[in-house]
Amino acid sequence: MNYQNHHAQTPEKQIDGLKRKRFTVQHPMGKPPARTQKNNSRPKEQHKKPVRIIPLGGLNEIGKNMTVFECSNDMFILDCGLAFPDAEMPGVDIVIPDFSYVERHKDKLRGIVITHGHEDHIGGLAYLLKRVNAPVYGSALTIGLIQHKLEEHGILNKTVLKVVKPRETVKMGGCMAVEFIKVTHSIPGSMGMAIHTPAGVLVHTGDFKIDYSPIDGEVIDLGRFSELGSKGVLALMADSTNAERPGYTPSERKVGTSFERLFTQAGNRRIIIATFSSNIHRVQQIINMAAKTKRKVAVLGRSMINVIATAMELGYLEVPRNLLIDIETIDQYTPEQLVLVTTGSQGEPMSALTRMAMHDHNKINITPLDFIILSATPIPGNEKHVTKVVNELLKSGAEVIYESMYEVHVSGHACQEELKLMLALTKPQFFIPVHGEYKHLVKHKEIAVEMGIPKENILLTSIGNVIETDGVKMQIVGQVPAGRTLVDGLGVGDVGSIVLRDRKHLAEDGLVIIVIGIQKASNRVISGPDIISRGFVYVREAEEMMIRARQVMQSTLEDCTADDLKDWAALKTKLKEALAAYIFEQTKRSPMILPIIMEI
Repeated sequence: MNYQNHHAQTPEKQIDGLKRKRFTVQHPMGKPPARTQKNNSRPKEQHKKPVRIIPLGGLNEIGKNMTVFECSNDMFILDCGLAFPDAEMPGVDIVIPDFSYVERHKDKLRGIVITHGHEDHIGGLAYLLKRVNAPVYGSALTIGLIQHKLEEHGILNKTVLKVVKPRETVKMGGCMAVEFIKVTHSIPGSMGMAIHTPAGVLVHTGDFKIDYSPIDGEVIDLGRFSELGSKGVLALMADSTNAERPGYTPSERKVGTSFERLFTQAGNRRIIIATFSSNIHRVQQIINMAAKTKRKVAVLGRSMINVIATAMELGYLEVPRNLLIDIETIDQYTPEQLVLVTTGSQGEPMSALTRMAMHDHNKINITPLDFIILSATPIPGNEKHVTKVVNELLKSGAEVIYESMYEVHVSGHACQEELKLMLALTKPQFFIPVHGEYKHLVKHKEIAVEMGIPKENILLTSIGNVIETDGVKMQIVGQVPAGRTLVDGLGVGDVGSIVLRDRKHLAEDGLVIIVIGIQKASNRVISGPDIISRGFVYVREAEEMMIRARQVMQSTLEDCTADDLKDWAALKTKLKEALAAYIFEQTKRSPMILPIIMEI
């Protein structure tokens, strides 16, 4: 593994010809200067070497963020994340982008840059690196988290990982260069990007919020965004997750104030806090409060343990000596001496908190002496899972803090006023809202129009769209393969639409198996037909129907000729059609029917 730093380079020296006509956006505090209809002294706009932007994930959806940038014979990728399956994907573990376009052009790939270490930005990286070879760039924490993932997949030694710092620039071939810019988010080491190209500067914010008092003291580099805006930004691609929310996103320190109040409210009870494993600032505040109240901290959940260990090793998390204890030793302490930090804030079925709630955890038993804090807001779609966990915890007699009124969670994404500020600072000629469902992108477009960006200069795009710009215009010029790849266990891409359809069919209606035996020499039926049902009806309560179904199969076989018995494909079709018609007539249901013919 090549694990190195890059020396800062001046973007302006790397690529010439970046200066262009500056488009002035309306500032929230005033109106833009009036434009004249005709200016004979203005130089003619020059078309420059075209640059292509190809989103492969993260548009019209939450998660699996991935974008390809191309110029001449150079290409690089920004982020490679995953999404979690919904109820329509039974048995699927994760969802990653379709990599087919990247694989087809892998000889052009110069690198992969990562904005931050959340799963929706790095979760698909190991699967991609099994198919292509390229160096990966990110902050120290981001690279540390990626290192764990690649080690699990057995490809760490085959991958070049490179640590970069804010305001450093990395060349992506001879055509493009990526400058890393510090931003504030719910995980340390988050960065936006300024992509310097012959056509102009493209700014990608990554996930961000504007927190003037972050836990680590590392504020967003608004100065650099402003510098880029003053020199001319061709296009801004900005996080749209909270575009529907007015005002500003509260500082993470507000959660710390809530923790202080809740630790007092807990009294002599054991405190259990569930949060996102990647929210290191949140964990830091929990550790600070535990030290202040003289409690020991135990960590549960594999992802939580890995992230905390990496953050401590790289200096992102400060833990007083002897504060952390092993989960195996918690029986040596009284409830008022303990704080447990765990995964499961989203009600994930296999998470530590869910197993506690279901009395399935081998170390933790929930009692009335537990004070439980869910320090996260349910992701859309997870509300039922979270509610189920909360109900089970309450049934065990514990007090559960989960309502938003307790202010135990703040978002890591910018709200409307912060989005306006980013637009005002960068003054882009074109705007592309990213990271969000369609409603978020539309709302972000409205905000941009309010800030003075012409509607015709705002692109609402979808994954697979090929966006091309030559410095004068920006438009969608084509489409590449894009979509989702379903990962089930160790298999990647082996769960296609047909497999998914079959799984849904089995889940909804069950399975009926027809088994018959045919003698090879005489070509006649010598056993069966036997009917086996799974997930369709309880056989003991539908015995009469199953007997009748067997009779229908017997009658179908008697009607078959010797030639029919030789053509197994035709025979299976006749059996399926006859049984399906009978079952639907009796139940108005259509289970999956699987005929099995054994040659004896």
